[in-house]
Amino acid sequence: MPLTRRTGLALTAGAGLLAAGAALVVHVLTGAGADAGLQPAKASGAPQCRRITDTAPTPLGGLPRRDSSLVGVAVWGQQDIVLRCGVTPPHLTPDPCFAVDGVDWIIDRAQTTGSRKVIVSYGRTPATQVVFDGRGQTDAALVDLSKLIAPIRQTSHCIPSP
Repeated sequence: MPLTRRTGLALTAGAGLLAAGAALVVHVLTGAGADAGLQPAKASGAPQCRRITDTAPTPLGGLPRRDSSLVGVAVWGQQDIVLRCGVTPPHLTPDPCFAVDGVDWIIDRAQTTGSRKVIVSYGRTPATQVVFDGRGQTDAALVDLSKLIAPIRQTSHCIPSP
């Protein structure tokens, strides 16, 4: 049975829509997914942030790094670890503080939950926030991340220096 011109055009348009939809799915699954739901920090364009994200390790905490198109953002795994450089530096706080290789970190209790830990570098501008939300090896990751943050001049400490 011969196709009418109208039917042929409809089939061609339908095939085009299917191809466009497939391309969008591939784009979301391969690149944009790394950034889903994330926003760059206010000062993410600072030169120190560019250095941090350009030299951030892969893998980190046993997870592969995923490409992020956001300035000042690095992602590992399925957002199991997310680094955002350029966040507002924390002030004195009753939140727990600890040091890793000379870098002070604050545990942001307001954003931390039972399965999600949010930490922020302390005494350095720009500050860096790291969210551990999943299966990443936190201790190993903190050693590597502290090496990235250490070159930023420290102006204050949340725990006394010896």
